[in-house]
Amino acid sequence: MRWTWRMFTKMLAGAALLSTCPMGMAQGLPYPISPLRPVTDTYPGVTVSDPFRWLEDTRSAEVQKWVAAQNALTRSVIDKLPQRAAIAAELADLLGKAPVTRRGLQFAGGRLFALKRQPPANQARLVVLSDPMDVATEKVVLDPLVLNAKGTTTIDWYVPSLDGRKVAVSLSDNGSEDGTLHFYDVASGRKLPDVVPRVQYPTAGGSAAWAAGNGGVYYTRFPQGKERAPADANFYQQVWFHRLGTPASKDRYVAGKDFPRIAEIALSTTEDGRYLLADVANGDGGEHAFHLRDPAGKWTRIAGFDDGVRSIALGRDGRWYGLVLKASPRGRIVSGALKSPALSGARPVLAQAAQVIAGFTPTRHRLYVEYLAGGPQELHTFTLEGRALGRIGNEAVATAYVGTALKDDTILYGSQSFVQPFAWYRYAPTSKSPTPPPVKTALDEERRDLQLGDAEVRREFATSKDGTKVPLNIVMPRGTPLDGTSPVLLTGYGGYGVSMQPYFSPLNVFWLRHGGIFVVANLRGGGEFGEDWHLAGNLTRKQNVFDDFIASAEYLQAKRYTSSRRLAIEGASNGGLLMGAVMVQRPELFKAVVSQVGLYDMLRVELSPNGEFNTTEFGSVKDPAQFKALYAYSPYHHVVEGADYPAVMLLTGMNDGRVEPHNSFKMAARLQDAMPKRAPVLLRVAGDAGHGMGTALSSRIAQEADIFTFLFDQLRMK
Repeated sequence: MRWTWRMFTKMLAGAALLSTCPMGMAQGLPYPISPLRPVTDTYPGVTVSDPFRWLEDTRSAEVQKWVAAQNALTRSVIDKLPQRAAIAAELADLLGKAPVTRRGLQFAGGRLFALKRQPPANQARLVVLSDPMDVATEKVVLDPLVLNAKGTTTIDWYVPSLDGRKVAVSLSDNGSEDGTLHFYDVASGRKLPDVVPRVQYPTAGGSAAWAAGNGGVYYTRFPQGKERAPADANFYQQVWFHRLGTPASKDRYVAGKDFPRIAEIALSTTEDGRYLLADVANGDGGEHAFHLRDPAGKWTRIAGFDDGVRSIALGRDGRWYGLVLKASPRGRIVSGALKSPALSGARPVLAQAAQVIAGFTPTRHRLYVEYLAGGPQELHTFTLEGRALGRIGNEAVATAYVGTALKDDTILYGSQSFVQPFAWYRYAPTSKSPTPPPVKTALDEERRDLQLGDAEVRREFATSKDGTKVPLNIVMPRGTPLDGTSPVLLTGYGGYGVSMQPYFSPLNVFWLRHGGIFVVANLRGGGEFGEDWHLAGNLTRKQNVFDDFIASAEYLQAKRYTSSRRLAIEGASNGGLLMGAVMVQRPELFKAVVSQVGLYDMLRVELSPNGEFNTTEFGSVKDPAQFKALYAYSPYHHVVEGADYPAVMLLTGMNDGRVEPHNSFKMAARLQDAMPKRAPVLLRVAGDAGHGMGTALSSRIAQEADIFTFLFDQLRMK
């Protein structure tokens, strides 16, 4: 029998949530031996010691043996906890039997392409629908499980040809994101002989765009052979062209020799393929330049890194549309002619508003704009000249965005909230019906027991150290008493201008089923309130992010949502850095910490390939002011011997090309050495995963089961 949400709330009434037995995870675990071998580095005015530098050599037999011992310890601890089996079974039901979803929509040649995830299949399949509103017209183009039954080959991204008859697909293995471009015939699913290597890597990603006539593709290319020194192998991304039916060795260079070493290129074309746009990011800090190639092969720079243009879309009316942040941190939209594309000749379309422009999509006669208000996001429609035509949908505290544009002005847009599962809608305005009601599609299936109808969402504000108001999105079972006894899972990110928007997750359903409260903090460093909000939390101002999160934790305890004994925090990647920083700065606030693929040694991050791309967001030790800021918050360097830190689970993947796994190795060793007989410090290293992209579903379920078993034990949950 499946439990309903209402049945769970009845079962958990009263004090049944609290365990009456001692915690299962013993203190003073038999950690693997981690020898102290100090290495010193000298920075301006400071000498810094690194006792676990040897763990950076992840290929050495000694480090691999150490990792195996850490994994064995984690397994011995987690597997003996009495709730592991029940948690794993419930998560297998929630995730392994989750509804069919279709994401990554693209429309070409009158057909809709999508990545279809159908649990319990480990990977998404590439499918095509001849009718976007009829899933019965769907057929499979590529199933990665046919290529690799183990489920560790994934589709990084794909691009259908302009006529929809062929598709280019980047494939990689074991979460590496090290992608090779393959080509398939859509009608038959037959693989074409063309293979193009090194089009995708975690440092700069990858992209492709079909040329007019569908006989070839422009693509991003990393250095090959002896073109660059080995240290530059994952830098200096350029644009090349491949003609179908020819070997990749005959491909020709198109552009990029004058791009930065840390360029990240995204390609797109007009619907006829005549114009090619190269969006060139200068690393990860938010600086972009845009170059347009016309039908004659001439390149024109529309905007440079200093012009503050964040994104450009090629319209269907012979114009380009751009989002400008310079002198308008919440964004304004301008437009220019493709035949004379320079920014200086652009005309205004939408002025800066009270809300942030998070994204936009031009169609034949419409401009669809996603407006962000501190986290929640709305979808509005305008004429191409900027006249408002109204809001689409009216969901509160939700996220709405355009998935793809169909014919003329028709779009498919997605909407979800913390309590409402994701769904695709079709919006089809015409001259006879200019503002039609959205029509829900069948592209995402529904599952009735995956609902949070008895939950409530509260949006409240914590006050940070400098007086800044920080939004908190609190998702909780309706009627939860505010007596400080509820287990709370608090998460945040705060970086790269990324906004934490409302989203629905089966994992949140699981957490609330068992009486938990889930909280998302909209921290500075994100983009929830525009570029000023982002810049207030990057480079030398990164401490503001940690102050915001600490204030969020204090607020939840002051308002009696929870207490320090029942508060857990979780974050990944830049959010993992957040976990490490707040844990060492204010350990008394938290009972448990889950940190995935995190950055912890901030003085050496830029020495890894992807770390150099991050210098425009975090800063560099080569800059005195930035070094001072990095050293002041670097979690690894602020672990104090004998401190009483919360219980910690660190997770990473051996194939992570975005954050070197040795960050987690060194942080685990440092914490274990600092408090050998106190709260547990567990390290979980996945050999078949990277930064999280492409992880097989079965591996993800096992990982989530370990995380929740750890949290249930530490917070004394049943």
